[in-house]
Amino acid sequence: MEEIVFTGFPGFIASQLIFKHAHQHEMISAIILPSEREKAEKEARRIEKETNCRAIKLIEGDITQAGLAISTTDQEYLKEKTVTIWHLAAIYDLAVPRDLAWKVNVEGTRHVNDFVSNLQNVKRYVYFSTAYVAGNREGIIYENELERPVAFKNFYEETKFEAELLVDELKKSLPITIIRPGIVRGHSVTGKTIKFDGPYFFLNLIDRVKILPFIPFVGRSTSYINVVPIDYILEAAMYLSKLDAAVGQTVHLTDPNPHPIEEVYRNMVQLMTGKQPKGRLPHRLAQISLSVGAIRKALGVEIETLDYLTWTADFDTENAERLLENSNIQCADFLETMPAMVEFYNVHKNDKNFQIPIR
Repeated sequence: MEEIVFTGFPGFIASQLIFKHAHQHEMISAIILPSEREKAEKEARRIEKETNCRAIKLIEGDITQAGLAISTTDQEYLKEKTVTIWHLAAIYDLAVPRDLAWKVNVEGTRHVNDFVSNLQNVKRYVYFSTAYVAGNREGIIYENELERPVAFKNFYEETKFEAELLVDELKKSLPITIIRPGIVRGHSVTGKTIKFDGPYFFLNLIDRVKILPFIPFVGRSTSYINVVPIDYILEAAMYLSKLDAAVGQTVHLTDPNPHPIEEVYRNMVQLMTGKQPKGRLPHRLAQISLSVGAIRKALGVEIETLDYLTWTADFDTENAERLLENSNIQCADFLETMPAMVEFYNVHKNDKNFQIPIR
């Protein structure tokens, strides 16, 4: 029998993917941390109730340990199945310390790779990387490239690069598809998300300074921002996981038509305040200000966000377009669907469960 196995549950993307698989009444397992059991059980029961699917099997484990710290019984259970493995467990925080990022993102992926390699019948291994393994490389970034940049903007990028190297090497022996998403935002229609990071830092900033006489641009940027809605990521990844032509492929699930950062910021300010941004806060002054923890927390912005304002790179999507050609799956335009994002943010901005801790 076939089994769909996830790491990263009950995280947002893993939960949404499981929900979509549950609608197809597939056998589903999730490898979860013991500390996450209560939350995972609650989310699993919700999915089961809403989809009328079979019971989702929760397997306690830890990707940072050899063998994933899975019991012998659960190991034997999976070895008897034909499995599709989705590896999503990772630290996604731009401000993550290097030791923690390395332990989870790199060593965790190494352990998952070893575990998958020891399974008898692997139908597909889908690994969620990030387009930002490009580090500080500029120009066009191609899907078939995995070149080490001169530097990375943060430890998240560095450790995801190192982890992708490990998975890419396994393409020689396993049916692997590597997904490189852009910056993920909420659903293009409903705006729904579970945390306000990435582009939501701009909304935090605008919301907390909107009492000022005017809201300035932050520095001067000619860069583009690559933000993709969660529904595009889910639909495309699901489709690719079942597509034979996607075996051995690395795919940019990025916006093929991204917008300039200043255009995105201008629209955010307009939607949040009804006004246009005016004047400019020098980039260097913004860096100095956000280097102070109290200011970062007050504004709800991680300092690492500033690095992306002046980074000039473009993600090629030739593989994605070729593989998705017959699917009718397309990335919604950011500016056209931004009102739903802002509306959801305004409803939930004061809920601490959505705001990520700022160090």
